[in-house]
Amino acid sequence: MTKFINNVNKYLSEMKIKQAYLSMITGIDKNKMSRLLTGVQEESGTDMEKIARGLGKNIEFFLADTIIIPRACTSAANKIAFYAGEPSGEQQQIANQLMELMENIDEVMSAKCRFENMARG
Repeated sequence: MTKFINNVNKYLSEMKIKQAYLSMITGIDKNKMSRLLTGVQEESGTDMEKIARGLGKNIEFFLADTIIIPRACTSAANKIAFYAGEPSGEQQQIANQLMELMENIDEVMSAKCRFENMARG
């Protein structure tokens, strides 16, 4: 595996980010994401850019010899269930609003963790 992928995997593990979520926010197919993260498929420059941007970093962050990963906040696990059938228009709208809310909550919680880590020194 490349240094980039090794560092991405460390970051995902430490920050408790799932491959499926990374696939969703980058637009990279889940199967391809799995091949990239396991080293089966070599990543392109475009893949590296999408992954880094999706994780809020630049490519250079993941190419460094050592990366500093902020300590992830620990909180109770949230469980979300999705309707598995064909959603109605209203259900689709609600699902989209929930996804937007979850993305915003993730940003707020990430910022909170960063501020707490900075306050600790």
